[in-house]
Amino acid sequence: MSQVPNLNALFQSAQADGVLSQASMQALNIVDIGAQIQAGLGTPVDDVMASEVVLVTIMPDDSGSIRFAGHGAVVRAGHNTVLDTLAMSPQKDNILVHNRYLNGAVLYPYCSVDQAMRMDQHNYDPNLGTPLYDQTLVLLATVLAKAQAFIDNGVPVRTVSLIITDGADAHSRRSVREVKIMVEDMLRTEDHIIAAMGIDDGQTDFKRVFREMGVREQWILTPGNSHNEIRKAFQLFSQSALTASQSAHNFNTLAGFKA
Repeated sequence: MSQVPNLNALFQSAQADGVLSQASMQALNIVDIGAQIQAGLGTPVDDVMASEVVLVTIMPDDSGSIRFAGHGAVVRAGHNTVLDTLAMSPQKDNILVHNRYLNGAVLYPYCSVDQAMRMDQHNYDPNLGTPLYDQTLVLLATVLAKAQAFIDNGVPVRTVSLIITDGADAHSRRSVREVKIMVEDMLRTEDHIIAAMGIDDGQTDFKRVFREMGVREQWILTPGNSHNEIRKAFQLFSQSALTASQSAHNFNTLAGFKA
């Protein structure tokens, strides 16, 4: 049986490598979110035979407003499009994927693309809230812990993450400032892409929301309310994730979403 990763050791290692600032270390507070992070780590590093790894991480919104707007089916299809696209990559054996819903439920922890569970009506029931800041911190901490586990084993790793919401934060205990510190720390290393999709709800300025969280402008998607626009946004992310999986030498030059 594989040993459970020591999160404190991983984050201290990330800090020693200059990835995490002291402010991010304080924001992480492993006591609060350690179990949530562990739930996403999935396939042990020793079980991955790749000489380099790409982590693709998706956080679909499962708030009630997705259902009320009639977007459940297109979000499911969008996620499945990402899996289908990555499955076509010549580098697919180097890719691990992870899906954690916006309210914290893990659909699947890090695993190969072939093992990833597709979203369907049975495993995706959008009827909850929008703890955007709380869960973004958990998601990014999971990305960072998994990446650091590979780095500590001498395996180069790059990450591509997508946060999806159709509303501004509601009821988070963590602040947008804590999220921004973490995002900026990760982006400074140039081994991470953090993307965000704000599905139009008629009132939220998603570019402002995501900028305040530290997401770079070129990695923000703001589709309108139509299924066609949402579908196109997922396709853009799929292509970017695919390109990232093939771009070890020019990963840092990926310019953002190309319409």
